[in-house]
Amino acid sequence: MRKWLMLLFCCSFAVSAVSAELLADMHADMAGCESCHEDGEPSSDFAFENEQCQTCHGAMTELDGEHHAIHDGMLVCSDCHSPHEMEVGQQPGCDDCHDDGRTP
Repeated sequence: MRKWLMLLFCCSFAVSAVSAELLADMHADMAGCESCHEDGEPSSDFAFENEQCQTCHGAMTELDGEHHAIHDGMLVCSDCHSPHEMEVGQQPGCDDCHDDGRTP
């Protein structure tokens, strides 16, 4: 029983440690700032960065969850996902933008 409790504690600690990392840091660890930014510097309109998202993760119509397909053509990745502000595993919610009763 004690071993199971220790294993459970270690797993929950590992998950919480991973989730505290910013998305930007995780991506930078994989391939540096150039994994998202051309020449490592943000573009003025984030067009390059949003293309990079789709290169690795796929187009909005290919992603899981109907919320991606519904917003295809209206929004780009960075409209909802803020890599320098969001933690790994953190998901934006409908209420982040829809606070006027349009969503349940």
